[in-house]
Amino acid sequence: MYRPVPITTRGGEPTDSGDPVVTLDQVPRWSNAEFRYAYENADPTNSCFPDPLASASGSECNASGMVSKFPMDHEINSKIYLWRGDPWNLEVDAVVNSTNENLDEAHSSPGLHASAGPGLAEECTTLGGCRTGMAKVTNAYDLPARKVIHTVGPKYAVKYHTAAENALSHCYRSCFELLIEDGLKSIAMGCIYTEAKSYPREPAAHVAIRTVRRFSEKQKDKVEAIVFCTTTSQDTEIYKRLLPLYFPRDKHEEEVALLKLPADVGDENGETTIDERKIRIKPLPNAKKSNPRISQASVDLSVSNVGLTRSSSYLDAFLDPAFMSLIKDPDQRRREQWEKTAQAQTSWNFFKMFGYGDVAGPPLSAAEEYSLHSRYLTKANTLNFSEIAEMKIVYRGGVDSEGRPVMVIVGAHFLLRCLDLERFIIHVVKEFEPLIQKPYSIVYFHSAATLQMQPDLGLMKRIQQILGRKHQHNLHAIYVLHPTFGLKSAVFGLQLCVDNVVWKKVVYVDRLLQLFRYVPREQLTIPDFVFQHDLEVNGGKGLIVDPRTKYVYQRP
Repeated sequence: MYRPVPITTRGGEPTDSGDPVVTLDQVPRWSNAEFRYAYENADPTNSCFPDPLASASGSECNASGMVSKFPMDHEINSKIYLWRGDPWNLEVDAVVNSTNENLDEAHSSPGLHASAGPGLAEECTTLGGCRTGMAKVTNAYDLPARKVIHTVGPKYAVKYHTAAENALSHCYRSCFELLIEDGLKSIAMGCIYTEAKSYPREPAAHVAIRTVRRFSEKQKDKVEAIVFCTTTSQDTEIYKRLLPLYFPRDKHEEEVALLKLPADVGDENGETTIDERKIRIKPLPNAKKSNPRISQASVDLSVSNVGLTRSSSYLDAFLDPAFMSLIKDPDQRRREQWEKTAQAQTSWNFFKMFGYGDVAGPPLSAAEEYSLHSRYLTKANTLNFSEIAEMKIVYRGGVDSEGRPVMVIVGAHFLLRCLDLERFIIHVVKEFEPLIQKPYSIVYFHSAATLQMQPDLGLMKRIQQILGRKHQHNLHAIYVLHPTFGLKSAVFGLQLCVDNVVWKKVVYVDRLLQLFRYVPREQLTIPDFVFQHDLEVNGGKGLIVDPRTKYVYQRP
């Protein structure tokens, strides 16, 4: 278990600032056996909860042939340290200062300028500022370190979380690049984000650790020590939980990481990847196999690497069949659509007879789903849905415990008699579009909702077809609060008749406190009646609700 290290002074004397100096010999190595963090004995009240959708055991995961994205590497682990305290007291080659674009003393990491002396602020004024995601280096003056690397972390907004993740990853990479350029070997860094910029702690830690891991893999011979410094108990606990996922020290931790790692762990540099910004080139089924240039089943290229001077015959050999299916003969497409519609109308629809909606229609192809989604998205961008937005049926929350964005749905606000269903579907497409590009979660409040199945299964199938396969692939979980027997029956029907993949991701939650294990309370805007319903259903056992702030506390 992690314990703060007793601090002794260098040579028996303090530094000029009066603070004692800590050498690397006094900081616990990550590979140290006494520094273990036992998952089996982890406190169940912290934010690391087992994923109910994951496999129950690591052995099953290994048996399925999964390969760890971050395999055990003793050489890399020996260079990693975790220390509770300010980096300014460490005797290393460079320390990292998280600051703003102007490199102001007031916006720098607390305690840095006081320890370094006035010379540091004077040199910062000569640098001409620093852009977000970049870094600049100065002398360390009165610090025990040789250099100070200043970097500017990004502001965080859920809508632009990909840009924030990439900017934060670039902060760490820029610091390491300057470290190597100056011929330095050891670095100590705190958490490069500020509460003022609203960057969530745990997602920021994921980006930091995975970026350091990827850098260590490429430049392990050029860096001797990397110290993660934390100044709060919350950050310390987060790093203790996440470091084994990216720096496993044995096979057990490597197996645990297979279950607990996020869906998106970035590219070879730790930077978030966006599949839509890649060009996938696949050979046509009837392409000549004699051409050695297209022997690969699939090749991912960035846009900048695609030559524009290739002949048309060369490009024809690489055309994607999925893309070609979008531009097939219009008469053929209309005929296929007419045949599907006629088949659905003439077939005996058991579910529609019993009022469950039209769920027996033929499935759509990938091209048809893409075309349907595009049409609805075009409509959504041209219409005003203020009257539906005011009903607060569907709205965006913050992020879950793993940093995925959250969409909130309130069942009691869905009033069928007050809604134009077609406009509501378009509104749903507009709200979900920014989220379904990456892994995300849904929180559904069934508190005090009507027992009648609204909307019916047919409408749910239509919405799912419009959202498309990206929604199906990127949806992590649907957390259902206060489920009833009728709702569970409807979900079972959705699993059988609509989509067995999406609706198998439903996680039933009986209490608000259980929900907060997966989605932190501060990330959700919860209607008042949900708190009241929770107290009525559960009898207020084990919890207290603050009537002013609506926060839920464990009863002492």
